[in-house]
Amino acid sequence: MTVSDVSIANDAPEAEAEAAPVVHPRHAKYERLIALAREQQPINTVVAHPCDETSLRGAVEAAEAGIIVPILVGPKAKIAAVAKAHGLNVSAFELVDTPHSEAAAQKAVELIREGRGELLMKGSLHTDELMRAVAATATGLRTERRISHVFIMDVPTYPETLFITDAAINIEPDLDAKRDIVQNVIDLYTQIGLGTPRVALLSAVETVTTKIPSTIESAALCKMAERGQITGGILDGPLAFDNAIDPEAAKIKGIRSEVAGRAQILVVPNLEAGNMLAKNLTFLARADAAGIVLGARVPIILTSRADSVRTRMASCAVAVLYAHARRHTLTVAPG
Repeated sequence: MTVSDVSIANDAPEAEAEAAPVVHPRHAKYERLIALAREQQPINTVVAHPCDETSLRGAVEAAEAGIIVPILVGPKAKIAAVAKAHGLNVSAFELVDTPHSEAAAQKAVELIREGRGELLMKGSLHTDELMRAVAATATGLRTERRISHVFIMDVPTYPETLFITDAAINIEPDLDAKRDIVQNVIDLYTQIGLGTPRVALLSAVETVTTKIPSTIESAALCKMAERGQITGGILDGPLAFDNAIDPEAAKIKGIRSEVAGRAQILVVPNLEAGNMLAKNLTFLARADAAGIVLGARVPIILTSRADSVRTRMASCAVAVLYAHARRHTLTVAPG
């Protein structure tokens, strides 16, 4: 609420109700994505070490929804025990036995390289275990594109599905890495059918200053978009968080652009800023945060061990939509 809102509210109590943020139904944005994914054929998905209830249930329920066909990779006895303890039927799924989580990560990547799956999904192992296998030079899934992470957030007080990047993989990316990070998220947004995104390049302020390097990088990224080095999105930056997502804040600062106040993608200056932003939205605004890693040979469904089954389902849905779009892109001949 702005200062002007407060003064009006003091004179007219009913105005405060009008100024209150609109709260959208929780999960509504995710449900739309899941519904779209259900319209597609399920995708073979290699699930690395699904050895707790949440990760195994997420794979099972995504399969029951007709979104994925899981290949479970991990200690067979442990997976069977978890399934039995929580009433999960995994008898229809292929199960590849490995002795521990590190071996599960390596085997899962190997199966992807063999063409057994078009998606890789993190189970209950640590993120760094899985990403070590993914990033291995000779045996991993790297491409020429920088690997980056995107949070797909359903924020009850924001009308758009909000994409935040990179808050999980790249700690302090330079300008070249940020170009890939921006292109990765634009490709995801457009190819899952959400249209042309409005991309806000975040910093602490909305003016370019040598004192804050991220403002200079934001301006450079905008120029790169003008010159065709970044394609598919509408970029603006630097923008502070408030004038990226709040039209009134942008108006007060005199910022006129297609992005300011209406951003759909937020590109953060570094991992610390992104991680704190995503967690603030999760715990203070009750947002849900699905997650996907881009830039590898296949999309990687990278969720937190604390994520709900619904969030894991949404992550699967986004990855499936993206995999189908990539499949179409690869099979359409040039010209």
